[in-house]
Amino acid sequence: QVQLVESGGGLVQPGGSLRLSCAASGSIFSINVMAWYRQAPGKQRELVAAITSGGTTKYVDSVKGRFTISRDNARNTVYLQMNSLKPEDTAVYVCNAAITTYPSALPDNFWGQGTQVTVSS
Repeated sequence: QVQLVESGGGLVQPGGSLRLSCAASGSIFSINVMAWYRQAPGKQRELVAAITSGGTTKYVDSVKGRFTISRDNARNTVYLQMNSLKPEDTAVYVCNAAITTYPSALPDNFWGQGTQVTVSS
């Protein structure tokens, strides 16, 4: 099977930075899109940023210019560099990846367990 394991969350003051990592492991043939979602208490899950295997990125408007998504295809890992953090960025951040587990298969959607990011003074 496939596992996504996140790391890097924590408590940070407003204006601070954090870097999240998500490593995929297991029966992986190829990985297409990798993404970060977040869910704050009482709110719906939202897509924060996504990156294709070729490096094309997209961001939700609220994080543009502050967050940067990147990936290391050799390590099956996606990163989210978060700068100038605001209290409204507080949420559980969850990694997502579209992974093909064998040749000619359609990609399946996999999720990590989530990591808490809290921005507070």
